[in-house]
Amino acid sequence: MANWSQLPVELLEEIAKRLESSIYLLRFRSVCSSWRSSVSPRPRCLPGRFPFLPNDGISDATWGFHLSKRTVFLLGPPPNHDPSNRDLWLVKVEDDVPARMHLLNPLSRFQIKPLPEDFPKVLDSSRFRVFELGQEYVLHYMHFRPFGNSLGDAGNLYMEKVVFKFSDSETSSFALLTIHVSGKLAMYKSGDKRWSIIHDMPSPYDDVILFKGDFFAVDSTGRAVLVGLSSNVALVANPVFGGDKKFLVESSGELLMVDMYLSMGPPEVDLGDENEDIFEQFDGCLGERTVRFKVFKLDREGKKWVEVKSLDDRMLFLGDDCTFSASASDLSCCRNCIFFTDNFFYSGGEEDGVFKGRDIGVYDMENGSIAALTDYPEYSKLFWPPPDWILLPTSGAMSSDLVEATQVQAQFEELAL
Repeated sequence: MANWSQLPVELLEEIAKRLESSIYLLRFRSVCSSWRSSVSPRPRCLPGRFPFLPNDGISDATWGFHLSKRTVFLLGPPPNHDPSNRDLWLVKVEDDVPARMHLLNPLSRFQIKPLPEDFPKVLDSSRFRVFELGQEYVLHYMHFRPFGNSLGDAGNLYMEKVVFKFSDSETSSFALLTIHVSGKLAMYKSGDKRWSIIHDMPSPYDDVILFKGDFFAVDSTGRAVLVGLSSNVALVANPVFGGDKKFLVESSGELLMVDMYLSMGPPEVDLGDENEDIFEQFDGCLGERTVRFKVFKLDREGKKWVEVKSLDDRMLFLGDDCTFSASASDLSCCRNCIFFTDNFFYSGGEEDGVFKGRDIGVYDMENGSIAALTDYPEYSKLFWPPPDWILLPTSGAMSSDLVEATQVQAQFEELAL
């Protein structure tokens, strides 16, 4: 049997370069002392304050933005757990205060609370299997930095999607790309004093993504561009007209565009028979309702989008600040589905800590049907409630607002000793 601890340092370095996720790198370094010493941990500190985005050429220097990172994880039971219980949990984690984590709805900005009373005070990721599915970055206004209950409302006044990357790991140089209020792209790089507005805009931009280390953006017509660090853009796909909102998603190494079609209609608000008077206030109100999707795959050589009729074993997730995909087999869910947030499905129940305000819809690409996640109990349990195996007895009480957690790095560093 091969002695893995004796692998050449050069080979270990090549393997580590291909581990894009910091959590996978930490797991790599926890295998043994030789693996740990062969690879240094990547920089984890995010940049500090950012200036406001300019508006009509004016940038307010008094206030600024604070950048936070959130990671979407799929958590599975430990190897020694009852094999008949294969329940998984999809959750988003935000590190906002050192040694503390917020748990959020995977597809929205809402914090999950209240958590069950027996939820562990310390969320020790070494106890179970952890798979990273996606990352997102959010800009918060400095004077609304989300300490405490502001998470999910005032702390998130900046609502546009942000993508971030370290452009040079040696010097920690970085770049951010987002969508300006004008619909144009805006970039900020380390060393800059203000944001750069990219004036290439035949149509307002809908989405941005970091794909294979590069920034990509798509506008409302489906026109897609590659965005360089010099604020230059290069066409990668011509327009695809039809839908009302475009999303970019990475799936199995391919860049996909999801075209969402919207219609106007009254919201589905279940207030109960005892609240008929309140329901009358919604009579005649109209809102946007998702009615169908089309999915396209990028053809870089042809500079076009090619429609995809089936996702095969993949599932797509369209969130407020990030998109990601997963294997339906790994999640034990129905293949060929799209999960998305929608204002049409309203859930106001306080008992459903993960389904607040905007609910989650499920689109089946096989038959074109759309329904609320709560109509699919077998899918719904992926989001809520937490599975039984994560609610193992612990020695501490759960805080009412925050999940106190040891940092993942500290846990894995300890395992490596």
